[in-house]
Amino acid sequence: MQSPVFVDTKVPLNFRFMERWPPVKNRELTYHLSQFRCQFFIANRFLSNYSRLNAITDSQSREFLEVCRNAARIGGDQLLKFRDGFQTHKKKGSDFVTDADLASQTAIFDFLMNRYPDHGFLGEEDIDSQNQPTASSPYCWIVDPLDGTLNYIHQLQSYSVSVALRKGNDIVAGAVFDPVLDEMFAASNVSPATLNDQSIEVSGCDLLADALVVVSLPSQVSSNSPELDSFLRLLYHARSIRRLGSAALNLCYIAAGRLDAYWATTVNLWDIAAGWLILTRAGGTMRDLSGGPLDPGRPRFAASASQDLTQQIEQLLK
Repeated sequence: MQSPVFVDTKVPLNFRFMERWPPVKNRELTYHLSQFRCQFFIANRFLSNYSRLNAITDSQSREFLEVCRNAARIGGDQLLKFRDGFQTHKKKGSDFVTDADLASQTAIFDFLMNRYPDHGFLGEEDIDSQNQPTASSPYCWIVDPLDGTLNYIHQLQSYSVSVALRKGNDIVAGAVFDPVLDEMFAASNVSPATLNDQSIEVSGCDLLADALVVVSLPSQVSSNSPELDSFLRLLYHARSIRRLGSAALNLCYIAAGRLDAYWATTVNLWDIAAGWLILTRAGGTMRDLSGGPLDPGRPRFAASASQDLTQQIEQLLK
């Protein structure tokens, strides 16, 4: 089980092919080629040492994971505090934001930045809490303070707080908290996925005909929408389909074996960053609908309990 990465940065540097070059008679060219080999060797050793020196230790991973949990719970406390009285504001398109979204993000931002003032911060809500990583720190916290705002507005239960930590290209820790059910899903790059500190794993379902599938659709869907066409294609083949309203919980429910698969084309990185890690650490898979690695800037993906099931969904949605 590997942690999610934005770009494949783990391709080993191997320059031994240069030793197979044919002998060169020109002495000057031979000299330059030997220098070239030497420089590549030094660069290879330097990058290996740099990677080792900058790797996150197990104790750091445990610390970051606990901070994710605490931050998610702080946000959840704000959601519970506001749920009986809040103002709703219209955002772009048909999206809404509430006082609870803003209070949750502000509380999480203050908690994280007081602890790690040099870390970056990316939150869903457009308030004065956006902070880019400094040159001395590659860390960035990715936060959705209320995933499932429409459910929250209508006093439905399926909503959550999502907190993840990215280091460079890796998601290294994440937590998704459901404050209504008091369920804390969490994982790090060196620890298994858990629900309230108990290990969880995917169902292992490998046939779409047996799968309980969930989908995220846009707030408004027209009759000729590609999203609707995709929904109908999956509906004919899956055991059943649900639309629950929280991308973060969708991924966690697959991780816990409650659901078997999920696809979405209209979510954002803050919706899925923590759930992405939790799912993969529970044994699940998550890939771009093209079959390649997930693009965090434009998440269009299929996620499921097995490679076979993910491939079946990809084939239907091509």
